[in-house]
Amino acid sequence: MAEVSDEVVEAPVDAEDDAAEESDDDDNDESDAEPGDGETEPDDGDAGGDSGEERPRRSKREESLTNEGEIAADYLEELLDIADLDGDIDTYNEGGRAHVSILTDSDVLVGKKGEVLDALQELARLAVMTETGHRSRLMLDIAGHRDKQRASLQDMAADAIAEVKSTGESVRLTPMNPYQRKIVHDAIAAAGLVSESEGEEPHRRVVVLPKG
Repeated sequence: MAEVSDEVVEAPVDAEDDAAEESDDDDNDESDAEPGDGETEPDDGDAGGDSGEERPRRSKREESLTNEGEIAADYLEELLDIADLDGDIDTYNEGGRAHVSILTDSDVLVGKKGEVLDALQELARLAVMTETGHRSRLMLDIAGHRDKQRASLQDMAADAIAEVKSTGESVRLTPMNPYQRKIVHDAIAAAGLVSESEGEEPHRRVVVLPKG
């Protein structure tokens, strides 16, 4: 393995801290499957009788994620009404998670370094768990904050990749939470390089390795 250089690439300061819930390269947090994962059930009207056409089927997992998004959306809509704040709420499923996005021009609900956003995400997850009895890995985004952070992390990964290819030496990035590291690992893998994590939380970081 190439010797790790002293070069350290700074991670974005304003990055969401979802360390306790998100996946890293070592544990791939995609294992929180609900009971009945992979099973399918017919839509209304499929059981009994010949409707003449096949209706699309959704897995129980997909149904569960859709339900999580709806519960969280209702909860967040009530919070917006109480706070007298405007915002449209969109829900969708992606990557084995329910996603809820609040579309607004205000960053009031994002807060400094995404602290308000992280708190609201935890509250939404609690609302889902209270309703369903299951732990939720729902992701909340407000005003496109997480999308911007993802883009920033991918840019940082691109800079590290370019340096490794240019120098042939490893590059160590600044400490990140598991969610951030996962984004960086994915970007590095897509570029055909290898990365690993080193250190202990909260100082765990990504190391980008040269080929060979």
